[in-house]
Amino acid sequence: MAEAVAKRSEIPAEKRWAVEDLFETREAWESALQKASERIEEANAYKGRLGESAKTLREYLDYADDLEKEISKVYMYAHLNMDVDTTDMDGQDMYMRAQMLRARALEAAAFAKPEIMAIPPETLAAYRASDPGFLVYDRYFTLLERQRAHTRSSEVEALLASADEMGDSPYDTFMMLNNADLKFADIIGEDGEETAVTQGRFIGLMESKDRRVRKAAFESLYAGYGQFANTIAANFTANIRQAVFFAKARGYSSTRAMYMAPANVPEEVYDNLIQVIHEGLPSMYRYVALRKKVLGVDELHMYDVYVPMVPECKAAVPFEEARATILKALKPLGDEYLAALNEGFENRWIDACENVGKRSGAYCSGGTVSHPFVLMTYKEKLDDMFTLAHEMGHAMHSYFSNKVQPHQTAGYKIFVAEVASTCNEILLTRYLLETTQDPTQRAYILNHFLDGMKGTMFRQTMFAEFEMQAHRMFESGEALTAERLSEAYRKLNQLYFGPDMVSDEEIRLEWAKIPHFYTPFYVYQYATGIAAAAALATRILELGEEGVRDYMKFLTGGGSQDPIDLLKLAGVDMSQKEPVQAAVKLFDERLTQLEELLA
Repeated sequence: MAEAVAKRSEIPAEKRWAVEDLFETREAWESALQKASERIEEANAYKGRLGESAKTLREYLDYADDLEKEISKVYMYAHLNMDVDTTDMDGQDMYMRAQMLRARALEAAAFAKPEIMAIPPETLAAYRASDPGFLVYDRYFTLLERQRAHTRSSEVEALLASADEMGDSPYDTFMMLNNADLKFADIIGEDGEETAVTQGRFIGLMESKDRRVRKAAFESLYAGYGQFANTIAANFTANIRQAVFFAKARGYSSTRAMYMAPANVPEEVYDNLIQVIHEGLPSMYRYVALRKKVLGVDELHMYDVYVPMVPECKAAVPFEEARATILKALKPLGDEYLAALNEGFENRWIDACENVGKRSGAYCSGGTVSHPFVLMTYKEKLDDMFTLAHEMGHAMHSYFSNKVQPHQTAGYKIFVAEVASTCNEILLTRYLLETTQDPTQRAYILNHFLDGMKGTMFRQTMFAEFEMQAHRMFESGEALTAERLSEAYRKLNQLYFGPDMVSDEEIRLEWAKIPHFYTPFYVYQYATGIAAAAALATRILELGEEGVRDYMKFLTGGGSQDPIDLLKLAGVDMSQKEPVQAAVKLFDERLTQLEELLA
């Protein structure tokens, strides 16, 4: 019999995240939703009046900011509840209502940007100079000015806002299929018993010492996706179609240009990343060759990618042990950082147990209206400890940004979202290598580090290149059939993994299971993030207090500056190729260490 997965109701309250910190009861949430819904109508009182006086403009901005906080809290509570059990119809209903609330608010506020932009610059400058209350909106006005060329009339902005909810549909469809409806065939596990293949268990099965189990899980998963390949391709195309619609409506040259514009990241950063990683592929090929040699296989398959190359190393890490180790590893970040980190561990910021219907993967929902919340499925693997450190890095970034910045500038851009999290992972790796003398243990840690770099730097760049190709194919008029998408993905998989890897037929469908593709041009930032994180970790360890001070400038900066400028404050310039080149060099150095240990 397959091992049963617990129902959400069977998870003890003390092991769930504390959503009651947002709203104590469902009734309180309903009341907040109703209040926010009613407040949306207040926007009508300002329509056509934003340029009449400084007082009116300031009142509207304060109203809009307060409403945004209320809606963010309502939405956060709804999505946290749905993500822990996507099979719960009530949770789905809450989430959809929160989405509709957000869409209504966007539509109601669509008049604001065009009206503010219509205020003569000298008049707007006089308004801002007349009232110190405008200071918290300085960043807002800066970003607004950048959007001038891409902002339409009030009527068109209202239409685009009403279309925004439809733009979320492909993502919502994929998530429901991926987490609630898609089922995979059971396999025979290592113990000879039936074992369920689920999103939460897949990586664990792929780490099995038994190659038969890995192969069976691999085939089961992709057979599941294969049944819906055409449907997923149509949905994926719909997501690109909505992106193209908004890019054209706002006058951007491409979807990539539109999605990179909010953070003011030059498109050359994306191209430089792909170029530098292509130049570094010989290191990736060395890694693949070593894996093939150590595993002792005639052919290395894609289902051999996750199993540790040092299988005899004990890897089980209970949650409490992981927590203690992370606190020790991050000691170089200082007492203030550690105190905040421990607060998260002690006060149920984390939801780590597996249950039926729980969303796959891991994330930190930071927001600016509460403490952060971390979702993951902790399976006592070394990788889970790194995931915990990673997500708590996100949490600390949100925590310190919210602590120092006002709501208007607390939220940071996605470009830097992976920096703090990956910095934690790098510091954890260095701590484990410094405190571990056993050659086998060290080899295992190096193996894990290289696997992480392979997945974050090389694989995410491969995803980014595929995504760029898919969007360009659509923008040039090419139909994105399942076969064309799969063939494009196969070619990239062969390029990135090299001659010693068999690109199994099933891997052609990997594009169909990547949730982040429904947030266009997101994934490249994992790779740029690890490059920035590696540089920051090095500065922290080499410079001590000075490095920490610079790092805290970044952590507390939120969205007060462009992300590239915030990283420059901390000593890293991501507009250049050097950080990515240095990250490739670090991968190469760690690989050499592992080769020597396993020689």
